[in-house]
Amino acid sequence: MDIDVRGPRFGAALTTVVLAVVLVTGNAWLLAWQTLAFALGAAGGVSRSPYGWLFRKAVRPRIGPPTEFESPEPPRFAQAVGLVFAGLGLVGFTLGPVWLGLAASGAALAAAFLNAVFGYCLGCEMYLLVRRVMVRAE
Repeated sequence: MDIDVRGPRFGAALTTVVLAVVLVTGNAWLLAWQTLAFALGAAGGVSRSPYGWLFRKAVRPRIGPPTEFESPEPPRFAQAVGLVFAGLGLVGFTLGPVWLGLAASGAALAAAFLNAVFGYCLGCEMYLLVRRVMVRAE
């Protein structure tokens, strides 16, 4: 079942804010929250993430029905990629080195920003590339 394209962009906007605060403050607890949000989105799809729930309950009823839809698999893969980077960032901020936390969180922030502002999902593009390679390998 396809999903409203506005949901993942809303989640990316919240993720952008959270990761920007993480980079400014070095707050590992906030990064742990974002890591959990990515994990839930990767495991259950973006609609099952906390940001997807917030979009569904608070935002979507106020902005009307969707006019565009997308397949849920690419955003779900993007959540898994975000999970890897947030996890690496969490390791860097808690166990060291701190530069790993900054670099991994910064990379996740850049990807979330591109999706939130421009609608360009790097993780989604990676998913399509991996699928294309897998099909050719068969």
